[in-house]
Amino acid sequence: MGLRELITDVWSWLDYKPAMADPRRPGRRNAWADQTSSWVPDEDLRRLAAYRMLAAYDSNQAGQIAAVTGDDEAGTERRELGDASKLVDTALGYLLGSEQTISVAGAEHAIEEPNSEAVAALAVQDKLRAWAEKELLPLRIQQAERTAILLGDAVYTLAWDPGKGRVLLRTWDPGLYFPEWPEDGEQDGAEFPMRVHLAWELPEDKRRGLKARLRRVTYELGPIAPASRRSTAKSGNAVREYVYADDGEPVLTPGDSLNRETGVITRTYPWAPNRPSPWTCYLTDAEWELDDLKYADFLYDLPMHKATYRGRPDGEVLDRLDLMVDFIPLVHVTNSIPASGEHWGKPTIATVLQALDELSATDTDSSGASATTGSPIIGLAGARLPIDRATGQPLPVKVRAGTVWQLNDNGRMDVLDTSAQLAELRARADHILDRVAANSRLTAAGLGTLDPAALPSGYALQLALGPLDSLVAAMRLARNHKYVILLRMVQRLHQAGQAEGWPAGESLPARLMWGPHTPTDRAAVLDEVVKGVAAGVLSVETGVRMLIDAGYPIDDAQVEIERIQARAFDAAARLADATGDNGAVREYLGLPEASPEIQEAPLLPAGAGGE
Repeated sequence: MGLRELITDVWSWLDYKPAMADPRRPGRRNAWADQTSSWVPDEDLRRLAAYRMLAAYDSNQAGQIAAVTGDDEAGTERRELGDASKLVDTALGYLLGSEQTISVAGAEHAIEEPNSEAVAALAVQDKLRAWAEKELLPLRIQQAERTAILLGDAVYTLAWDPGKGRVLLRTWDPGLYFPEWPEDGEQDGAEFPMRVHLAWELPEDKRRGLKARLRRVTYELGPIAPASRRSTAKSGNAVREYVYADDGEPVLTPGDSLNRETGVITRTYPWAPNRPSPWTCYLTDAEWELDDLKYADFLYDLPMHKATYRGRPDGEVLDRLDLMVDFIPLVHVTNSIPASGEHWGKPTIATVLQALDELSATDTDSSGASATTGSPIIGLAGARLPIDRATGQPLPVKVRAGTVWQLNDNGRMDVLDTSAQLAELRARADHILDRVAANSRLTAAGLGTLDPAALPSGYALQLALGPLDSLVAAMRLARNHKYVILLRMVQRLHQAGQAEGWPAGESLPARLMWGPHTPTDRAAVLDEVVKGVAAGVLSVETGVRMLIDAGYPIDDAQVEIERIQARAFDAAARLADATGDNGAVREYLGLPEASPEIQEAPLLPAGAGGE
């Protein structure tokens, strides 16, 4: 590869594949024909090619891709035994941990300190958890996160469904996601685009008389416009048109206000009651026939006069439909923390793809060696071989159990022994697996290939899992703020849809809490919590949270705290009834010593133990 052709970008780790050099290169047998259509922007071609390549590794088709693209003519004979898929699934299991829980800041104080903020936080937490159960949030997270680990990216979309009265959550293939960045090239991972597209081709449907089409769903932030309604264009297609009064004044959506001096329309959203906003999000869902698109018609500037707009079941035409929110209800999740100035994530198996190729080649060679070891090549000299009576030629020699050959006096039989080569190939496969485990940071202990006898102590195991701990911490750090944004959008969409029980006001900070990714010494954690709470250096809330993280079957922290406190109160009341000793009761409850003048006052009324 010449220096002029050297490409350094987010997908440079795949440049050792000749097919990645130029997906549009003429004359090459192209495996990306469905992704190099004229409407696909050039800057997205390498990303889509990388996605296809990674998906092939996950489905044991890397050899087929190599054969189709001309990288390896014998690729169809390559043996692939699911190593890439195992790495992805293992990383997914460690990332997700034992469970995922939605937590709203302040909700844990609703029992100890039942102020209005804590009660509101607990109410929002309960509503978010109820929504998560209805929307199968753990399943959606599994879908999206496996895609993110495999491809480097994943996409969620949120939409308000009036019929179900809740927000719908969907996951998307990142190969359909095309963010449109400003011309200054700002693509930092912390920034958000003002316009994004989800686009894919629809195949020809001869039975319904439909040609091959391109479908594009567009979310766009823009200034608030006058109210709109369904109309019909000259072509007969359904469109939306703005509504104006007889005097030419624009008709506003209820709740909007117009500044006649500036002409700016503002809207007060439920989550920002004191901050009118001039922005809203528009949704457009349209189709184009591929035959109507020219080579210069890229995704970002398709001819709108040739579009056919889709409609919702309620009759609304999806032509710049005002969603009544000031954000794009789409969340892009990256598997890793993007580099400065970048937007896309890096797959977990990115840096070990060449090792997986080596492992596949070694497995292929090992298969051939095992065939010659199990059915060895035999050389016969001076043997009397059976003759085909029809042709007079010797019949092919077959080695079977109980086969006997008659040899002449000087006859001999030589056997080619390939067992040594087979053992060497197996040792090489183990060596490559060790390199894959180390370089992917999943570690041999994390992949389950480490011999337990090689670990003298639990501390040695912690050291062996150190790279895995740092990998999981980095992956979770890349996702934490994305799920904060997603849960904030869920709250706001319910507010915008005026869902029952969702109050207006600022959105409360909610987080997705991950479970422990490695086994925990539950007995040690329990002993630590008991001692810490008894000594007063840990609160009951923190202790219960530690027990949950350790894997104890506690469904709800608040309920568990309430049970603990109720039982402690009952036990203290019985102690007071039995002894009448305030000092003993204070010591039992862990309360500080009282002043002498109130030390004799009863802490609990007589008979309180029976209430």
